[in-house]
Amino acid sequence: MFEPTDIDEFAELNQSLHKLIGENIAAYNQQKEFTDNASHELQTPLSIVQSKLDLLLQSKSLTDEQYDIIEDANKALARVARINKNLLLLAKIENSQFMDKETIDVSELLQNTLTTLSVFVDSKQLTIQSDILPHIQIDGNKILVGIVLNNLLTNAIRYTPSEGQITINLSQNVLTIANTGSLALNQDKMFKRFGTTSAETPGTGLGLALVKQICNRYSWEVTYSFDFCQHIFSIRF
Repeated sequence: MFEPTDIDEFAELNQSLHKLIGENIAAYNQQKEFTDNASHELQTPLSIVQSKLDLLLQSKSLTDEQYDIIEDANKALARVARINKNLLLLAKIENSQFMDKETIDVSELLQNTLTTLSVFVDSKQLTIQSDILPHIQIDGNKILVGIVLNNLLTNAIRYTPSEGQITINLSQNVLTIANTGSLALNQDKMFKRFGTTSAETPGTGLGLALVKQICNRYSWEVTYSFDFCQHIFSIRF
């Protein structure tokens, strides 16, 4: 805003700017409050339904058909819970609620994420080839950087056929995660919310949208290509 002035036009402009800024701040606070409240209110009934389904699964009188129906309901409920969590994350990123920055050892964080996901790698008998340069540091929010690494690796595991291979390379400025595959993903929908990249292994449609949103926040470039039967995701820091 301008300094106080005796010129009527500038005084009116200053007053209009003050009002506009105040309205924008109020709208931001309302959106933030709505997002937090909506997520909280959704989480409670989701937890109740989950507990009821768990109780039903413990019933000894269940037929195989009934058991399968409850299991399907459980899977659908888990997907709704993930969508709720991811939408809240997207809203928080858009509202700049992850302002804290720190120097992150992305090499160490990447190795830790791989260890966490190793059970899924083993279950599909995947081979991991990695060339991770140690002590690569970037500035950012550790939670958001962790989400990027987790989502990209989870995506690679999901789309790699059993006994396939995932290749991970981390250099000073570039992270590349490649995995074997047969068909290219739908690039038009890849980074859009609820975009379905593959009908064979559908997710929530928000994982890569989160990756894109976080990369945009830090002005990182994220790209996808499909070459020599490999899905290749790259982030240039």
